[in-house]
Amino acid sequence: MKPILDSPAWHALNSGNKNLSFGDDRARYFDREVSPFAAMLENDKAHFRLLYDMLPGEGPALFMTPVELDIPQPWKVAVCVKALQMTCDKPVKADNSSPELVPLAYEHVPQMLDLTKLTNPGPFSSKTIEFGHYSGIFENNQLVAMAGQRLHAYNNAEISAVCTHPDHTGKGYARHLLMHQVNRIREASEIPYLHVRADNERAIKVYESLGFAKSRDMYFYVLKKQA
Repeated sequence: MKPILDSPAWHALNSGNKNLSFGDDRARYFDREVSPFAAMLENDKAHFRLLYDMLPGEGPALFMTPVELDIPQPWKVAVCVKALQMTCDKPVKADNSSPELVPLAYEHVPQMLDLTKLTNPGPFSSKTIEFGHYSGIFENNQLVAMAGQRLHAYNNAEISAVCTHPDHTGKGYARHLLMHQVNRIREASEIPYLHVRADNERAIKVYESLGFAKSRDMYFYVLKKQA
């Protein structure tokens, strides 16, 4: 059996995030306003075709794999991004001087969308908050930093949407939010993991300082249907 985190999207769509998914036991996907992730039981030509026929509209679909693939037609690859998957197997020490972390709710979505558009931490839409466990830091009633969770593959919980407003970097906000997420996940007897662009050396160093270690390469394909 392949490791769960070789295909976290597939396992999340069939376990911790199944309530947000559509499809069947061969291919599944999220509502576009939740997440563009889609995945298949097998990454072969027949399953790619099945997903193509199943996915509403023209896409895009976000597909992840630990190895590079030749994506079959009729899919069109818009972009492929190499990333690192990192996991954390130990608790991190909380800082008593941490700023107040506010649980984020639907009333905060407009500010969350503004922040993610400005910082581009990854796909974030009007219903992404339904993945849950989002927390933020506010200054003068403005959301200036946040982090939450995304793909919940059995006992593996992905930390996602870690971002800080450019006017508020250097204050340690991302670190505080990450520590909170790691400890919350581990207190639930689960394993924290995340994905980061392979060329984002600054972020990788921050994650390593918190106890994250590389587990595997991951390739993110943005797939669109042929016009």
